[in-house]
Amino acid sequence: MSTFPNDIIVQAEAIIRDFTSAGLMVSTAESCTGGLIAGALTEISGSSSVVDRGFVTYTNTAKMEMLGVQEETLIRFGAVSEETARQMVHGALFRSRAAIAVAVTGVAGPSGGSVEKPVGLVHLAAKSRSGGLIHRKMLYGDIGRGEVRLATVRTALGMIQELAQP
Repeated sequence: MSTFPNDIIVQAEAIIRDFTSAGLMVSTAESCTGGLIAGALTEISGSSSVVDRGFVTYTNTAKMEMLGVQEETLIRFGAVSEETARQMVHGALFRSRAAIAVAVTGVAGPSGGSVEKPVGLVHLAAKSRSGGLIHRKMLYGDIGRGEVRLATVRTALGMIQELAQP
């Protein structure tokens, strides 16, 4: 019995299968999802040949220490920003053996939102060693903490698949 909805398991299975056959590894840098992306991937048998590592960097200090996010970026743009997501994914990629990394930072709710950064706002970034970079700003809405987190996992897994396409 999986702890994830079936559609997420199907996405994760495809990544594990495709990355295994291509000899690729992935790493994650997660804030608002708290490790759920890595959790979804490691739910799949055989994931040990694909998942290199996952960084759960919930605090700004963790983002700086573990991923190299610049303090100036956090002060100027905030933790929930495109700039922070880009620095997080860069850190996750180059502090791992992964070919592709994904990073997420957002406001899952129900508290913590503001006019500028409402509940359901998530910035995601995916980066490959070959130079590909994707950023997505998602406005999932105030759909509940769990649903924001699961929606973020779906988007992140999709971005990994997108970057892995030749």
